[in-house]
Amino acid sequence: MSRLPRIAALGGGTGLASLLRGLKRAPLDITAIVTVADDGGSSGRLRRDLNILPPGDIRNCLVALADDESLMGRLFQHRFADGDLSGHPFGNLFLAALSEVTGNFDLAIQECSRVLKIRGRVLPTTLEDVALWAEREDGTRECGETRIASGSGACRRVWLEPEPGAHPPAVTAIDNADVVLLGPGSLFTSVLPHFAVPEIAAAVARSTAPRVYICNVMTQPGETDGMDAADHVSRVLEAVPGGVDVVLVHDGPLDAVALEAYARLGQEPVRADAAALEALGVRVVARPFAEEGSAVRHSPAALAAALIDLVRETATR
Repeated sequence: MSRLPRIAALGGGTGLASLLRGLKRAPLDITAIVTVADDGGSSGRLRRDLNILPPGDIRNCLVALADDESLMGRLFQHRFADGDLSGHPFGNLFLAALSEVTGNFDLAIQECSRVLKIRGRVLPTTLEDVALWAEREDGTRECGETRIASGSGACRRVWLEPEPGAHPPAVTAIDNADVVLLGPGSLFTSVLPHFAVPEIAAAVARSTAPRVYICNVMTQPGETDGMDAADHVSRVLEAVPGGVDVVLVHDGPLDAVALEAYARLGQEPVRADAAALEALGVRVVARPFAEEGSAVRHSPAALAAALIDLVRETATR
């Protein structure tokens, strides 16, 4: 393959940014496709006050792909502590200002990409103002990413209102990708919202590239309580039948003290039964994907190493 392998990474929250930080040093053509349903914190305030798309997850991905994260990255992540700007990261305000100056949120992202000299592209999955809805296993419904994540009980499905059209470059990026990545991130608020955009779901469904789902290491209260890895993959396959070829699951020790702290919050490790996953028609890649330490989260370097192996396999084929 003479050109750089093309990666389309779909997600949101902090998980996608962490993955991008691991991948950006590799010889890859990366496009991050980001959900835009966040309604909490600074993003929610700017969304309500200025009628713009939530900039927070976009900002995190831009900083993660920045060529030099030292000064500009710190500037964009700097969060004001006092006054009317309290709680707002500078990068959110910068994106909001660029949106007003250019009159176009997508153009604002492009200009911000130039300022940060990012390695790759960042695209919203849609440019439309949408609300995220979830139905829990008990049939109750919640509206809003914040309420979904802060509620109790596992979710069953999510959808967007109004049903939006996709951002065309995001569909093109998926169509042209050599590998399509789903996650890591919150299953019901970062991964599945992409498939509530019909054109995005259709692009993933028709892709002939390996479609890789990166399963969470820990369950999340209000979203995936009690769910194992096969449950996670099943939800993705319900949204996009046949839309996962490979699943990455953590297989290794976790810090015992950290697990006790997580247990007090109602979280537990996501159990991965290889036979159950393979019965769903997916290939299982099980490795120690978690970082060492008190915070149980994916290691960007470990994820990148596994994904680069998959890219090489694809190129060889």
